Amino acid sequence: QVQLVESGGGLVEPGGSLRLSCAASGSIGAYRMGWFRQAPGKQRDLVASINRAGNRHYADSVKGRFTITRDNAKNTVYLQMGSLKPDDTAVYYCQQGTSLTWDDDWAQGTQVTVSS
Repeated sequence: QVQLVESGGGLVEPGGSLRLSCAASGSIGAYRMGWFRQAPGKQRDLVASINRAGNRHYADSVKGRFTITRDNAKNTVYLQMGSLKPDDTAVYYCQQGTSLTWDDDWAQGTQVTVSS
């Protein structure tokens, strides 16, 4: 079982940027990788995903502002976030999966707070 560790969260002002990292304990090359987020009192939602071929998908709420990338040699996935809004405040989680499903073991995530 590959273990995932998220990092890079923090407090940022509206309009600012952050880059999240997700380091895996094993090879991620065979997996679709994704970033999810969960705000207090809300469900966990998919923000961005990237498949084995490098094709990306984004939630409408982050299109044009967030970019997901993967470095298979480093077993790491990144989420570059820009033009951040208070509504982006959430705990962000990294996850791996197949083309059809996502794993259901979650790491602790990284908190992103957008506030002035």
